Amino acid sequence: MPPPRTRGTALRHRLAELRGPDVQAKALDARALAALAANPGCARRAILDGAGVNKAALASALGSPSAFGQSQFALTRGNAFEAKVKADGGAELLRLVHEKLDRSAEPPVDARVPDLTASGPRGRTARTELELREATAHPGAWTLLDHPMLALEVAGSPAFLEPDAVVVHPDGSWTVVEIKSFPLLDGSADPAKVGAAARQAAVYVLALEELAARLGAQPEQDATRLGTEPEGDAAQPGAEPEGDAGTDGAEGTAVSTPRVRHRVLLVCPRDFSNLPAASAVDIRKQRAVTARQLARLTRIEDIADALPEGTCFSPELPAEELTAAVESVPATYAPECLSACELAFHCRTRSRQEGAVTSLGRPVRAELGGLTTVEDVLAAARGEAGDPDDPAVAALRRAAALRAEALEAACR
Repeated sequence: MPPPRTRGTALRHRLAELRGPDVQAKALDARALAALAANPGCARRAILDGAGVNKAALASALGSPSAFGQSQFALTRGNAFEAKVKADGGAELLRLVHEKLDRSAEPPVDARVPDLTASGPRGRTARTELELREATAHPGAWTLLDHPMLALEVAGSPAFLEPDAVVVHPDGSWTVVEIKSFPLLDGSADPAKVGAAARQAAVYVLALEELAARLGAQPEQDATRLGTEPEGDAAQPGAEPEGDAGTDGAEGTAVSTPRVRHRVLLVCPRDFSNLPAASAVDIRKQRAVTARQLARLTRIEDIADALPEGTCFSPELPAEELTAAVESVPATYAPECLSACELAFHCRTRSRQEGAVTSLGRPVRAELGGLTTVEDVLAAARGEAGDPDDPAVAALRRAAALRAEALEAACR
């Protein structure tokens, strides 16, 4: 007799049915999780990401292929810039971290850059955890983790995340480093791109906080049970939140939880050169929003339960059936989706067909209150519908009157 199905097992089975038979789940990454947090009202993206649906393949099957993603030139340029920043054992990168985030510490000299090579994402995650514990347990030195692998529990399954770098400070605290190829012009960058980078970094911070909590809850004798035996002495307790990084305790007691800094380092090319410049970015707001969204994402069974029986998002389905399945989940389209979601073209077309004001942007939608379609807005402006006491309706009628006056004056 098979064991009873738990709630988590039932959810994973339901998501597999939505994805389609024998369809491999597409792993969530930090960029996808950050994009989901940027559009919290979109149930369509939440269920598709939670089920591991390949949205690029889905968009192509719907007849609206995605142009989302970086060009090969941008990828090559970004990789070359990252290699330059991390050259010589990350000396320039660590100098920027010291200058922007931790001037009170000793300058980074002879920093550790451990080898994080391991088999598969789970092996790399275990290796990263081991090296973070080792670095945190020996305060007084800088450690640079190049492309570590982190795991974050999302919708009942782990999402494996790979930040550009994580730096362990001499006090044992951890900092996320994001390296981007867009420029810092006169010390400033495109706010939209900085916001996207901050949301992505917030996902890494959440993953590190989960890891720090696990390390803080582990007894001392479990320090070397994470994978390969570390070199040298066994790991000692983790860092204190402030000041010196931990103290010796009795055998078998829990070690203190390492501190994950909420100011991350954003490294970009300076002006139009290939020289690195850096800025400290406070991501507390983005972290809070992302944490709320991930909490909602774990309840995607509510969205799944509301779908018609037999709903499936497999790209192999006939176009009519696939379109009906996608349209059964409400979407919240905004122009920002064009740079963050593979289904943006499909959703934009539907939004325009329905005359939804969200296709004009979230600020416009917020100003119009209960007027949700362009037809409603025009009717309110003409005085054919709407409550005159509604501030949005009154503003529209005033704007229509001013426009009529201007056109009349221009025709004289």
